[in-house]
Amino acid sequence: MIDLHTHLLPGVDDGSNTVEQSVEVLERFAAQGVTAVCCTPHLRASESVDPPCDALDDLLATLRDAAPLGVALSRGFEILLDIPQPDLSDPCLGLAGTRYVLVEFGRLVAAEVSVAVLKRVVAQGRVPLLAHPERYQVCTPELGMAWRNAGAVLQVDATTLLAESRRAERARALIQAGCAGIVASDNHGDGRTVYAAVEWLERHGAAHQARLLAVENPAAILADAPVAPVGAARIRRSLFTKLKDFVVGGEDG
Repeated sequence: MIDLHTHLLPGVDDGSNTVEQSVEVLERFAAQGVTAVCCTPHLRASESVDPPCDALDDLLATLRDAAPLGVALSRGFEILLDIPQPDLSDPCLGLAGTRYVLVEFGRLVAAEVSVAVLKRVVAQGRVPLLAHPERYQVCTPELGMAWRNAGAVLQVDATTLLAESRRAERARALIQAGCAGIVASDNHGDGRTVYAAVEWLERHGAAHQARLLAVENPAAILADAPVAPVGAARIRRSLFTKLKDFVVGGEDG
């Protein structure tokens, strides 16, 4: 498994505070079968003309020295698209030096605005990887397809799939419609893990989608290659598994 959205560079945003905290998370990831992790600290698009790449790369090197063997670390940013004309052309903004850039909107973004901004990012030769689209109140499978048609790849948060909320319903709807491209943990030095989505999808009859979302498509992104279409997933959920998912999702919080 590969996790392309984490906040594990210590002390730079609202994620992990220390190297020790990050290493604890990485050791848990390794035990679950995660082999590559991208650290994506927050950055506003309005500040992307002078990103602190050198300082963050030094911090990444420190974390690499302490990280468990078998987990490859790389860096990108999670870029808040807070301006209508973002300039994301700086090579250091990409995930692991690729053309893919992890981006997010404010939660109240308008549907037509979101599509237009993603198209502007694509026009710069970038591939926007849209973080947690299920957070946006305008999110529907139809809008998810519009984001994809604009050139974006959608990244669903892993543990959200296990919850019982409107956000979780939107996440599951994206998976069921085949809109999602990858899953990731959005770990902030806590218990969230991409493994939660893989285990959940496999348990609900979507093992093929789980592999594409957590292994093959993230690997393609790190290789700067196109992602594969995931295809619609018919998720089987009994009353018992709904209750179990709610309990597990609350524990992973």
